[in-house]
Amino acid sequence: MTESATTTEKKPKETTGAFGSRSVNPNGHERASDVDAELAGPPKTVFREYFESAVVTVIMALFGMTFIVQAVKVPTGSMQNTITIGDHLLVNKFIFGPGPHFPLLPQRDIRRGDIIVFKYPGNPKDQSGDQRPDNTPFKTNYVKRVIGLPGDHIQVREKTVYVNGQALPEHQIISRDHDDLPETEEIESNKPLDIVYDPPRKPGETYDVYFSVPPRQLDSGFDQVVPENNYFVMGDNRNNSADGRVWGFVPRDLIIGRAMFVYWSYDETQPFGPIDFFTHTRWRRTGTMVR
Repeated sequence: MTESATTTEKKPKETTGAFGSRSVNPNGHERASDVDAELAGPPKTVFREYFESAVVTVIMALFGMTFIVQAVKVPTGSMQNTITIGDHLLVNKFIFGPGPHFPLLPQRDIRRGDIIVFKYPGNPKDQSGDQRPDNTPFKTNYVKRVIGLPGDHIQVREKTVYVNGQALPEHQIISRDHDDLPETEEIESNKPLDIVYDPPRKPGETYDVYFSVPPRQLDSGFDQVVPENNYFVMGDNRNNSADGRVWGFVPRDLIIGRAMFVYWSYDETQPFGPIDFFTHTRWRRTGTMVR
């Protein structure tokens, strides 16, 4: 008669000590249990969790401000009424990023008509104006519209801009600037331009430019070719803009990005406080796309 041998699996013995349970293999060696793994480090405090979250948030914000977006404030009326004094803009820094542009990424070259933010290049013809703390070359941010690309021949004759011999199609609006009214107090200068005459828009006129009434002396002597890696820019408020007609061209490496939209607009002629924030914020301009 044959007896069948039965084999039973030996389970590791568990022992209990001062530091929790532990497992012992049949060969006598100890095996760490899950309880030991849980006791590997102290638990995180609430302060530590908030601190780590804050550090990650700051790092992401710095990354975004360096490579993707930047917030700027508009202190002058050179772009009225496209952009008004007191507008706070978000700038797309990624779209004009240096290097080759990949098809799947939202990047492209600078185009005529783009509204760009750039570092003021300085005025070699009048360096006295560059001594103002709010007009420091290579530090102060300017906002203007691109008119001339590298290699373009730009001519300005009164109200018309010619690019390579062809009149640039611009929707010209006659307006009244509050700075031109002698009876107007200085506090009124932050107001948008008053529209006097807005003619019907013609084909190809994709953006608006404004000329003052009573008319000021217009520029008719600018006649230059835009150098390589430079751009010619002008303000939309043509009679009240210190732009490329005055100080020349903008080097490519001074361009920060393209203005996207107004994320906040405030009437800065008014005091600022908790209640003033709600009463003097221009809510209708919040979210306005800049074109």
